[in-house]
Amino acid sequence: MSALTTLPLFPLQTVLFPGGLLSLRIFEARYVDLVSRCLRSGETFGVCLIMAGSEVGEAAIPHAVGTEARVVSADSDTAGMLEIVVAGERRFRLHDHSVGRQQLLEGEVEWLPAIAHTPVPDAQANLIPLLGKIVADQGDRVATPLRFDDAEWVGARYAEVLPIQPLAKQKLLELDDVVSRLEIIQQYLDQRGLLAHPAGN
Repeated sequence: MSALTTLPLFPLQTVLFPGGLLSLRIFEARYVDLVSRCLRSGETFGVCLIMAGSEVGEAAIPHAVGTEARVVSADSDTAGMLEIVVAGERRFRLHDHSVGRQQLLEGEVEWLPAIAHTPVPDAQANLIPLLGKIVADQGDRVATPLRFDDAEWVGARYAEVLPIQPLAKQKLLELDDVVSRLEIIQQYLDQRGLLAHPAGN
């Protein structure tokens, strides 16, 4: 097993994917303090989908696989509230967690191996045009560089925007086989008649 790292955790009712951007509005003191510390030091924190509990109040129980988050912008125009954007970096697996001061969760995490560049297979090439339109519509809400030739990146960008339950997004995050992830997404879109197919198919 890889060495474990201590990482403060931010349990949410949403899933952050590597290479993605997530906007958050923060008002609880524990998370305002956490973000302020990260802004000063350049540290990161972990975003995990909530398994049980809620985003506010008593510390929630997180799912075991999450994503490292780095604060890329912050605005504190509203008194006592921070509006931030975080970028998803590495995935991690949570081995243990504890509740610290102000009910802030801290996790002992193992970084999951980076997924090697995998080209989008020809069989899933019809995912690219629709994703191009989605990315164009989202504008600066999509982090650059754009990597339409990378199966992991394509799958993650789709998983972020699909109108599916957070638990389904969590399952897509946990998949190490990025081609399988594309196949699942392709099937979902096909069933809804959202993908173009070459004439004769």
